[in-house]
Amino acid sequence: MIRAGVMGWPVGHSLSPLLHGYWLAHHGIDGDYRALAVAPEALAQRLAGLADEGLRGVNLTLPHKPAALAMMASLSPAARAIGAVNTVVVGADGSLAGDNTDAFGFMENLRAGAPHWSAGSGPAVVLGAGGAARAVCHGLLEAGAPELRLINRTMARTEALAAMDAARITPRPWAERAEALAGAALLVNTTTLGMAGQAALDLDLAALPPEALVADIVYAPLETPLLAAAARRGNAVVDGLGMLLHQARPGFAAWFGVMPEVTAGLRAHVLVGTS
Repeated sequence: MIRAGVMGWPVGHSLSPLLHGYWLAHHGIDGDYRALAVAPEALAQRLAGLADEGLRGVNLTLPHKPAALAMMASLSPAARAIGAVNTVVVGADGSLAGDNTDAFGFMENLRAGAPHWSAGSGPAVVLGAGGAARAVCHGLLEAGAPELRLINRTMARTEALAAMDAARITPRPWAERAEALAGAALLVNTTTLGMAGQAALDLDLAALPPEALVADIVYAPLETPLLAAAARRGNAVVDGLGMLLHQARPGFAAWFGVMPEVTAGLRAHVLVGTS
């Protein structure tokens, strides 16, 4: 049996076992993927012992992603650029290779949900400056976005993330978020605003072009207030669930030998876990 899992603290909320379990059953693979509760102080020891535990690798969720960088024998360019590891693959010699598939997941979700859109079509407005924003910015820059307007409530964090590519990322203050939408081809919310239990995102969409794409990485609820408002005015929208599903594909392929697909059946199966 091939074994993998997800490490976090806490980890009981993770949907990863649900989606990997679906793929294992769909492809008839003799495999196991389970949640592994690992405290931060135990992370290094648990990662070092993956091979001894018989695990092919793990996903990492909060709070382990940044800390794992220093625990890998090798890092992918994406992991280095984003500054976090969410996918670990155990080599034949027991060495650990760290990757970050969040940018891949975000871009694949956009391609699937809005095939007409392209990163080079115009400026993108990104709200937030946390780990998810770093992944989104990396994905958009790699795909050829000409300009990213980065907006966050804390200007220092905005400027720190903008250093990823000072030529193409322009930090803007939170107070200018509505004006920054003028001429944009894409708007992405990477903050928790609009998530169940959180305040809604306060954003006037009047300046956003009608042909712009609007994406939200929040998936609970599936239709956030931002997506509902954008859809009402005719903008194409992409919800956040697909990013979660697509980011899992490279890890599954590395551990279980099959590159899985994101299907309507998978979405329906995982949505049960979000309700």
